[in-house]
Formats: sequence, structure tokens, C-alpha cells
Amino acid sequence: MESRTKRRLTPGELDALLRDSAGTGCRLEHELTDGWFNTAYRVRLDDGRPAVVKLAPSSDAPVLRHERGILGTEAMVYRRLAALPDGAVPAPELLHAGQEFIILSVLEGKPWDQVGRHLSPGTEPALRRELGGITARLHTVAPADGRFGYPADASGLSAADWHTAFTAMVEALLDDAERWRSPLDVRPSELRTMVSEGGHALAAVTEPRLVHFDLWPGNIFVHPGDGAGRARITGVIDHERAFWGDPAAELVSLAFGGDAGPDGDFAAGYTEAGGDLDFTPALNHRLALYRLYLALLLVVECAPRGYGGDHLAFCHRMLADAVAGLRALG
Repeated sequence: MESRTKRRLTPGELDALLRDSAGTGCRLEHELTDGWFNTAYRVRLDDGRPAVVKLAPSSDAPVLRHERGILGTEAMVYRRLAALPDGAVPAPELLHAGQEFIILSVLEGKPWDQVGRHLSPGTEPALRRELGGITARLHTVAPADGRFGYPADASGLSAADWHTAFTAMVEALLDDAERWRSPLDVRPSELRTMVSEGGHALAAVTEPRLVHFDLWPGNIFVHPGDGAGRARITGVIDHERAFWGDPAAELVSLAFGGDAGPDGDFAAGYTEAGGDLDFTPALNHRLALYRLYLALLLVVECAPRGYGGDHLAFCHRMLADAVAGLRALG
């Protein structure tokens, strides 16, 4: 996806950047165009290893408040996942992290959204169950300081409790919407009231956990399987939107790939791996708020990134549906 946030370098510039910071050069093979925020390149390092270089936007690029410093967040998440026992959450290896870029190993397989139609019958339920277990183990990762919100200090969006942090996250998006003149088709005051009225549900979350918040099929790599073995998940990527918060918030983006409800394969795998998914009225209220937050984020980011057309219309429908869902709660 094309975006104004993407910063592009010539092969020579990219090689020089890596040599200066990582102590190794590279040969650029091609740009990976599936990403929506950073620029990603497939490269061959000097020692012959294939790798992916993710390049952060330039310092003057148009970004939202929560996006400040999120390349550092992604590097932190890869380090934390690598420290889990026995590859509990499959992910690329972080080969180098700098101020402007990170270098990652190349995963086996392809994004789920690209291979889904080629999977054999019956494979999807097993993969959803496997994804449930992976997600439950991801949710065992907790912040060292016990705070909720976005990890990057540059965002300034963290707090000692989830209600305060989530309210600040919504306020930051509303400020960005005003800054970028994003048409929301709903009064910001009504959105603030909805968040305030959900305070009792948000207050039930007392322990922050790592939330990827972008687990749609494009960020999940799958090996489709062959005669020698079953299809399997080989890695989870793009942790840029990650925050410390309510694990239930994960269900919002997971719903793009299939059933994330209490009776689906994902929930079965999640609980089998030790995760807790109790679909109480309070949790369902929080899910409605998280749908609102994601939809608001998607609408607001369209302006600085230069998205329009069908994608912008899709985001507005998401926001309208989320607002309608919260209105229905009364």
C-alpha cells in the first residue's frame, strides 16, 4: 500500500546506511510493497544471508501521535518474543536495531491472506486453533514498569491504569483528527461520552499485557503444507501498533481473519494454551470500545498517509458500525 510515510532510498544509500550503523552492507533485491507505514526491502547481506530491512519514516514525515517512535516498539517486541521459551510465538529474528531501521530474518512461508485460497480443506480451522495458542502465549508478555498504553516514550500515551491510558489514546486520535481535518461523521463529544460511559468495563482490566492489535491475515505467515507435513504458522510480523493493555482488544483485528467469538476455533486454541476469554457483558462492552478505537484510528490515519477512495469509504463504514454498536448498548 502506498503511503506518504514511506521513505525510499537508492540501493547505494541503503547499503551505506547499513554499513554505517550495522557494520554490514547489503545488496537490495526488491521493495516489499505489502506494508502500510514503513518502507520494507528484501536484501542480501554481505555474509550472504537474506534479510528484510524496515526503514522508518523520515523525521518530518506526517505521522499520528501514537506512531512516534513505533519502530523502537517493534524492535522491543521482537526481543521480548525471542526471550519466550521454545519459540512460543514464532517471529522473525531481530538481526539489528538502529534509530532509522531494523533488520529481520526472512520467514518461511507467505502471508495468510496470500495463501488462504490455496489451503487444503479443513486446514483453516486447525490454523485458527494454532493462532489462538500463539496469541495466548503472546499475551503472557507484560511491561517491566506495569504501565498501560503505548511503549514509545515519544508518544507520551501511557498511564498507571487502563481506563486512563485508553482515554488518552482516544484523545490523541481526536486531536489528530482535528489536526488533519479528518471527517468523522460523528461528534467528538459523543465519542468522548462513549469512552467515559465504558469506564466501569475498562476498570476491570488491572494487568497490562502485550497486545499486537494488528493480527489480520496479512501479518501472519503460513507455510501451506505439502505431502510431507501439515500447514502451520511460521511467524507473526509488524508489531508497530502494539501496546500494553487488555488482551481482549486483540479480538478486534483477529476478526478480520475469521470467527473470534466464544465458540470458534481461535477461542478454543486460546483457552487450551492457558488464555482467559470470558465473554461477560463487561468484556463485550470493552470489545465495542476497541472496535471504535480501531475504526477511529483507520479513519484518521487516511489523511496523513494520503489514502482515499474505496479504502477510506471502508474505514468510514467501520467507524459508523462501531458507533452504532456502542449506541445500541445504551
